Amino acid sequence: MNKRLAAVLKVFGVVVCVLAILVAVGPFLIPVAPLEGLGSAAEAAQAESDFVTVPFAGTDGIELHYLAKQTPAGTAETTFVLLHGSVFNAYTWDATFDFFAEQGRVIAYDQIPYGLSEKLVEGDWSGPNPYSADAAVEQLFALLDTLEVGKVVLVGNSYGGVLAVQAALARPERVSGLILVDPAVYVQEEMPAWLMNLPQVRHVGPLLAREIGQSEDFIRQTYLDPEQISAERMDRTLIHTQVANWDNALWEYLRVWGTNSSDYSMRIPQISQPVLVLSGDSDTVVPVEQSRRVDAELPQSELVILEACGHVPQEECPDLFETAVADWLSRQDW
Repeated sequence: MNKRLAAVLKVFGVVVCVLAILVAVGPFLIPVAPLEGLGSAAEAAQAESDFVTVPFAGTDGIELHYLAKQTPAGTAETTFVLLHGSVFNAYTWDATFDFFAEQGRVIAYDQIPYGLSEKLVEGDWSGPNPYSADAAVEQLFALLDTLEVGKVVLVGNSYGGVLAVQAALARPERVSGLILVDPAVYVQEEMPAWLMNLPQVRHVGPLLAREIGQSEDFIRQTYLDPEQISAERMDRTLIHTQVANWDNALWEYLRVWGTNSSDYSMRIPQISQPVLVLSGDSDTVVPVEQSRRVDAELPQSELVILEACGHVPQEECPDLFETAVADWLSRQDW
């Protein structure tokens, strides 16, 4: 080997070593200062807010924020449980909440770590991870048991549709029917567990969570017409950012959600309950084709495409949403 080539290889080796050190150490040089000026969920709560602590193994219970109502015209025979999507919360059902209350009893709650439900971080549990898909199902039924609710109709938007499907598969005897609104049942967003658990990634994880959890751009892309999103609507959607530790809790959720997805899609044809599938025709988050696919997989399903609607039609197109649901409900015999 001539001296010039040896020198080049030596320099190359030094550069590689420096880059490796930067990759390994660099993230630790990024400061992750705690967020300041945040309060408690109780301080951010609205007049209609309720809180309840549900049991979960390895914890002293998980406090969930929920909304509940039943109008005089409603009957107690049917209970609707409204399940929001990722980043959203129980307030995503504001425009249609009274509609469901007129059909029966209605309950909407914040899945952890969103909304005003408890912000668990590492060290708050000693058993199963409370942010896994199986844990979400367990917490749903723990809430129903705590509130002494029997069979329900699950209404799920986006990831809430995923939770509804998983719950129906896990406890079919507790579910009378499903309303799946732009359900994200075929969306795959996995990350390698080794990557998500690297010390470097875990160090900067809360910064990633902040980018996702306070992104107004993400909320806007869920509408066909983002101009319909009022300042109040945006504030309610991002209400979790008012609560201490929201970023660390969201990171814990993202870390397990991205590496421990549950394979349930092959079992969708096993769901025997009646199902209404709704999709906004202009959904850019979960394309209409995916709603058509889940409708085709379900034995007892009806599909309604809502015109000029995006990913959250219960917010953007509540009148069309209510008309479709009312028509479907009128033909059900629970």
